[in-house]
Amino acid sequence: MAIRHYLAAAVLAAISVLSGCASTRIDTAGSPLKAPLCQEGSEPLTTVIYWGTQWRPDQKEPALREAAALRGINDFLSHTNCLSVAGVHRLPAGSFIPSDEDLLRSAASPSAVPERVVHIVVRELGPHVSFGIPVIVEGGTEVVIDVHVRNPRTAAVLANTRTHWRNGGSFVIKGVRTLDQDMRAALDAALMPGRTIISSFGPTAP
Repeated sequence: MAIRHYLAAAVLAAISVLSGCASTRIDTAGSPLKAPLCQEGSEPLTTVIYWGTQWRPDQKEPALREAAALRGINDFLSHTNCLSVAGVHRLPAGSFIPSDEDLLRSAASPSAVPERVVHIVVRELGPHVSFGIPVIVEGGTEVVIDVHVRNPRTAAVLANTRTHWRNGGSFVIKGVRTLDQDMRAALDAALMPGRTIISSFGPTAP
């Protein structure tokens, strides 16, 4: 057992000095937006954001990840000039997911109804690593988010989708330093597809 642990540590130490080539992959399931959430340069859409988390039972450091998720959400919103954000609301953690009707009632104010309501559920946000045979390490970071978009003025559901965003590759080891950027990039993929952003993630594969 001691020898096995020594070999694993030696392999990780050797790989840490290798320069892996990272690339980005995005997989989407469900009903994505047919067009970006808003058009850059157009009149800003009044939007209310609700977000929460549904981690797997063995999730490590959920508080760290939740803080990174919120920073990523705020970064996305600060770089999306065609949205007029009326509020960013944290939903209680847990298995309960509020209905569309609950969110629409909550988003509406006595004087105005927003043009969009966006509900984000964060399921994964963090580094990952896997070992193959022969000893090949593949790692990186990943984000899994569910995104639901509705127009409360017409009751139309504009999107109900799950996005799995990954950045990494063979001989790539990443920590938690980029999680804010990862979250923003996943939101860009889900809500503003096709937008060009300044990024250090490398090429994107569909």
